[in-house]
Order: sequence, then C-alpha cells, then structure tokens
Amino acid sequence: MTMNEPVQHVAHDEKPVIIRTLGLVKSYPMGDKVTYALHDVTATIYRGEFIAILGPSGSGKTTFFNMIGALDSLSEGRVLIDEVDVAQLSAAELAFLRCRKIGYIFQSYNLIRYMTALENVTVPMAFAGVAPEAARRRGMDLLALVGLADRWTHRPIEMSGGQQQRVAIARALCNQPMVLLCDEPTANLDLKTGADILEILQHLNKDRGITIVCATHDHRLLNVCDRMMWIRDGHIERVEDRRNITVRVGRIGGQE
Repeated sequence: MTMNEPVQHVAHDEKPVIIRTLGLVKSYPMGDKVTYALHDVTATIYRGEFIAILGPSGSGKTTFFNMIGALDSLSEGRVLIDEVDVAQLSAAELAFLRCRKIGYIFQSYNLIRYMTALENVTVPMAFAGVAPEAARRRGMDLLALVGLADRWTHRPIEMSGGQQQRVAIARALCNQPMVLLCDEPTANLDLKTGADILEILQHLNKDRGITIVCATHDHRLLNVCDRMMWIRDGHIERVEDRRNITVRVGRIGGQE
C-alpha cells in the first residue's frame, strides 16, 4: 500500500457520533501549581470511522485515549460514549460499558503470562456472562480471524511480539465492541509485523464497521485512517481529513 493509495472515507453527515468530548480537562495538582495534561479539548468521533491521534511524546495522546476509553477520571468537561455521559455512571455501569462497548489494545499487549492464547481471549467473556463453550467457540473464531488458530495453546512467552499483539486484538474483539481503542499498537513491532497489524485493523474497520481510534507515532496509519487528530501540549492543534493530506519529504499535511 502506498501513501497515495485511495482510502474509503466516512461521510460525516451520514454517520452518527460514537464518542464526543466537551471542554475536556485533565489536570494534576503539584503543590501550589496545576499541570494540565489536557485542556479544553472538544472533539467528535463518528461511528465507523478510523481516526489516528498523533502528536509528540508528552503531548496528551495517551491521556486523551484514557479519557475517551473511560479508563481514567476527568477533571472537568464531559465525555459521552454512544451519547452516555461517562461521569454520570456508577462503577458497575462503567464496568459494563468498558466490557460491552469498547475493546482495548495496548502497546505492551497486557496478556496474562501463565494463560494460553485462547484463555487470554476468553477471560473477558467470563465477566460478560458468556457460557464457557460459547466463549471457547468465539475465542477460536477470533484467533482464526487474526491468523493464530494453530497457536491457541501457546502462552505469551512462546509467542513473538506480533503474535502477542494479534492475541490482544482477538481479546479486544471478544465482546463484540463498537469501538476499538489502540494505544501505540505497532510501537514494539518490526515494520513487516506492524504492517500486518494495521491490515487487520483496517479489515475490522472496513468490513466489520468497528470504529477504530489509534493513538500513535506511526505515520503508516495515513494509509488506512479517515481523519487525523493532531494533539500538542494538551490541546487539539488541528484535525485533518485523509483526502486533504499533502505528503512531502519531511512534511505531512500542515506539520512542520
């Protein structure tokens, strides 16, 4: 896939909103001062789109990822997931939302080291109340989807980084989420394996309609995403549509 290869795009006026932030603030008191990881962030993510969150280290990408994934509490503002205000949910309701509506993929995989690939994939299904045999069938189907049907008995130590990330993707899909949140999903992988992971994510987005949000440094996402959200110093610097991106040596879009 080349940088100029055409990509299917989301028509925003035809797509409902799946995630919305309004005046989002995340701050940390430090003595008599306050440090802001995010400040007055208002953003919209549409159902079925593939969006890349880009920015330098320390810009607020991962904090934003944690906020829209209901993994951390906000200081001010609002986060709405499928029009539900996350701040108004009880602990049990938050757990239900995370379990049923959102799948998470992390840079460090976060697999349970003493469990097999299949066991890692099926653990969240137990919390969702899926019967063991149904969970096993779904887990095997998901491992087949990511190309690991023959590795279902292997533990993380017996798998490469790319294979572990595939297991993590299968696990993220186990409860059929509407949104897949990916925090640097290719950062620890070689170029070929990283490209394979991006191909899987693109398939999930285009063929299954799953909304994909990736916090990343990997500019290869320009090949597959619909929009790019650039975050710097806790603010959204700009949001650009893939169709409007100009790629030059040493420069992407409006990025210097």
